[in-house]
Amino acid sequence: MKWQRDFGLTLRVWFTMFLLLIVYLIFISVLYAIGVPTAGIILVAGGLAFVQYFFSDKLVLWTTRARIVEEQEYPELHAMVSRLAAEADIPKPRVALMQTPVPNAFATGRSPRHAVVAVTDSILRLLSPRELEAVLAHELSHVKNRDVLTLTIASFLAMVAAIIMQNAWLFSMGNRRGEGNPWFVAWIVAIIVWLVSTLLIRSLSRYREFAADRGSAFITRRPHDLITALGKISQRMDYVPPEQKQAVQGANMFFIIPALSGRSMMELFSTHPTLEKRVAALQQVEAELASGV
Repeated sequence: MKWQRDFGLTLRVWFTMFLLLIVYLIFISVLYAIGVPTAGIILVAGGLAFVQYFFSDKLVLWTTRARIVEEQEYPELHAMVSRLAAEADIPKPRVALMQTPVPNAFATGRSPRHAVVAVTDSILRLLSPRELEAVLAHELSHVKNRDVLTLTIASFLAMVAAIIMQNAWLFSMGNRRGEGNPWFVAWIVAIIVWLVSTLLIRSLSRYREFAADRGSAFITRRPHDLITALGKISQRMDYVPPEQKQAVQGANMFFIIPALSGRSMMELFSTHPTLEKRVAALQQVEAELASGV
């Protein structure tokens, strides 16, 4: 069986995007009604979104200190990525390696033609070839689904809210009495919008992980390999020193399993479904494949 979309999952993604749109329209309307000049703020946020979209691969590689590796350095890894990319019907992405004891993998890039798939050196030692294939297929599914584009669009006005939250005091300095000053109201509204949009974006991110898991299952036709790989990664993560996990937490949204140090707000605003829910979903796909549905 070839790649299949889960239309129920796709519907939930679009419904979440619709809710985000409603939140953003209300936010902009409130800012306009109270007299906040939003053009400059949106321009700054648009610039940040532009950089995030067009330079996401370079930014993520830079922050994770992952380096692009050539085929002669890791021929087996390149061959695996080439084979899986062909199966997923996308161009072969560049391949990167990240030196860290945190076993993980991620994909980034604004489109399939500008994608990078990265693995850590520790995951290469941890997983069997079949399990590594399943993990790489998960990351290629993110590429095929254009998840970087989806999350960039979804997070755009959350950036607007964050800018207002962080700089409202600066904008309001011109009116020290605060009489008729819209920035305090804008600050309160921005906090609420940021919280609601963050929860919705995290929900969207969790849906994307389910979709990538499903994509991996249909690319390899071996859901059980991804199940065992996720189990191994999760178990090993418990033994990685907290400072090592904290060093890579900035890439948690991209990782196949987030590296939580125990001191991160990511536990409250999870970007990934629980391991139990992912395993249950993969077992359902396994049953579909076995029945030929």
